[in-house]
Amino acid sequence: MIVILAGLTGGGLAQVRVDTGIGSFLPSGDRAYEALQDKARSFGGDPVVVLLESEKPRELLSEQLLELLRLEGELSELPDVAGVYGPATVLNQTAGAAQNLLAQISGRRDAVRNEARQKAKDDGAGRAEVEAAGEKAVAEFDRRYGALLVQGLPAGLPTLRNSEFVSTVLYTEDGAPRSQWQFVVPDEDTVAVLVRPRAELDQAAAGRLTDSVRSAVDQSNLEVQKATVTGVPVVTSGLTERAQRELPLLGGVALAAVGLVFFLVPWSRSRRARLRPLVAAVAGTAVTVAVFGWFQHPLSLGVVAFLPILLSLGSDFPFYLSQPGRRRRVLVLAVAATAAFGSLALSPLPFVRELGVAVAVGIVVTVGIALGMRAMFGAAAPAPPRPDLGGDVLPRAALWKRVVVLAAVVGVSGIGWIAVPQMDIETRPEELARGLPELQDARYAEEVLGSSGEVSVVLRGENVLAPDAVEWTRQAEEAVVRQHGDEMHPIITMSSLLQFLGDEPSGEQIAAGAKLLPRYLTSAVIRPDREAALMAFGVGLRDVEQQRALLGQVREVLPPPPEGYEVELVGLPVAAARGLELVSDGGVLINLVGVGGAGLVLLAGLRHRSDAGRAILTVLLATGCVLALAWSLSGTLSPLTVAIASLTTATGCEFAVMLASYGREHRSRLWRGVGTAALAGSVGYLVLALSGIAVLREFGLLLAASVVFSYLTALVVLWALPWRSPTPADGPAESRQGVLNRIGVTP
Repeated sequence: MIVILAGLTGGGLAQVRVDTGIGSFLPSGDRAYEALQDKARSFGGDPVVVLLESEKPRELLSEQLLELLRLEGELSELPDVAGVYGPATVLNQTAGAAQNLLAQISGRRDAVRNEARQKAKDDGAGRAEVEAAGEKAVAEFDRRYGALLVQGLPAGLPTLRNSEFVSTVLYTEDGAPRSQWQFVVPDEDTVAVLVRPRAELDQAAAGRLTDSVRSAVDQSNLEVQKATVTGVPVVTSGLTERAQRELPLLGGVALAAVGLVFFLVPWSRSRRARLRPLVAAVAGTAVTVAVFGWFQHPLSLGVVAFLPILLSLGSDFPFYLSQPGRRRRVLVLAVAATAAFGSLALSPLPFVRELGVAVAVGIVVTVGIALGMRAMFGAAAPAPPRPDLGGDVLPRAALWKRVVVLAAVVGVSGIGWIAVPQMDIETRPEELARGLPELQDARYAEEVLGSSGEVSVVLRGENVLAPDAVEWTRQAEEAVVRQHGDEMHPIITMSSLLQFLGDEPSGEQIAAGAKLLPRYLTSAVIRPDREAALMAFGVGLRDVEQQRALLGQVREVLPPPPEGYEVELVGLPVAAARGLELVSDGGVLINLVGVGGAGLVLLAGLRHRSDAGRAILTVLLATGCVLALAWSLSGTLSPLTVAIASLTTATGCEFAVMLASYGREHRSRLWRGVGTAALAGSVGYLVLALSGIAVLREFGLLLAASVVFSYLTALVVLWALPWRSPTPADGPAESRQGVLNRIGVTP
């Protein structure tokens, strides 16, 4: 049986993969996330951005233009690419469309003249009237399309080898890039190529796409001064790569650190038995991770943090179960810890949910393995008691002293709880991913392009090419630029592509104009079924709270959509802002469920109801102290630490109950027992401080602080509110001499 279980575990571990894609940080199931997915299916996902900088102005769009076109073509043929938008392809597509357009305009102009003249003849008009009718029809036609002829014909033949054509299409008369093409030509010596991935691309495929884009750029024959590959897929790929590198490192260091604590502290006479808790924790961790592998569910950033947590917290219960004594209270504590971590399943963010579920399952599996080991090997022989442990381990004190100390702890904790409403949730991408080199490239791209992210205004309806819908997009774009042009600038919009139609075009003219434009461009803003159109705006990296305020202001300035249409803001910043809102609103509930669930388990499972009361008091005080520490150091919480009460509940309940238990029954094991577990837990959590990912590093430090505060607070509570004397039903407390006699030591 053991061989079969080991084989199944190994098979599951072999299938494990890490995925820190952006989806794990967004509120899955919420409308904002669904809208983001729908936009990706219709127009492609957030792009990989390639910035190419030349030494001389316009060099990439003159002598190297054909090589740039070749690169863009190679990028468009990569797997999982929905579309590529670059200046060379824009020019190439525009040249072909211009040739067709000019030919069609010339032919149509003659046809319009002839149709008008023929109609006049049929109506019996004279020769002069027939000519006048023809000229009037042509004048109306020229009013609509003459600007194209004026712009196109003086530039000469529309080809990539014609520098006049290139200049006319991309630049204004004063040499500045035209506004509609600034997303691919930000300035005279820089071009940008946007590689949009297909919808629902998993992180492994996004990583391969990022590598392929970098390889294509490196192997091209372009002579550039600087090439930068960045964008959301690149940053998340960097995060995944870092997490994959750190996963075995953090797990190995945590394993060594926790194992060293249990091995060096003489809690058992047998050195081999001292490693039992670690063996059970490692086995439980391996089985839990293998379950993720068998279900083909990737490990998110939260589950990466799970390894040191389970090695730390998960080893506590095997540690207690390896010692002589009652198992009931340990099992009750394990269930309470499972309830506390399980409350994280209420989080709207997948990576936080998965952390809670993984730890809860891991605790159950680890405790089961520990019980099996105890059944096979029996309890570990305890170490000889220290001869100086006589009398009360926690010295008694006058009532007023206990009240003063407890009041001081309550005061510090109260500061933390009061500070919670003033503490921000840290959601800035540059803070959550601080330290990644890919983030530096994203910042640089923002300096060059003026943005590093996208927010789209999506209009949905039966026909987005109807005149009232097209007019609405023009008004909406003008309103956003007028009010928030310094924070949001247009990237590509339907109204800008159709601006050549002039004011108030008819439905026929819009349909004809859309057909004349290259599908390469129209597909970027108009869905093929014409039921959705978008206006993409560039935004910068900023705090999500600030982003949420900006998005609210944008919604206010947008004009009401035409009847039968609906409008929606879509993008990563929108989904992130919604996630912040849900996390802020649900943080209190998660904490209450975690603390309340653990408290109910203790009340139902423990024989001493007072122990449950002390445990809940310990949790509340310890959590407040941790919050006070976080408030004094940074004034912020992360999406992981916003539910710090649920995380502190597990250790707070454990230390309070076990200290009272050892104090009543085995005072000789009071310090070696709970003190060893606290030391192992804090050391294991501190391993996360070695992470290069800021959110994990800070999470580990705060968890280590929660262990220390839980232990110290449990001691203070137990000292200030001493346990009652054991009742006959509980059995007498074991005396020091009784311990010596039981283990065969004579004085």
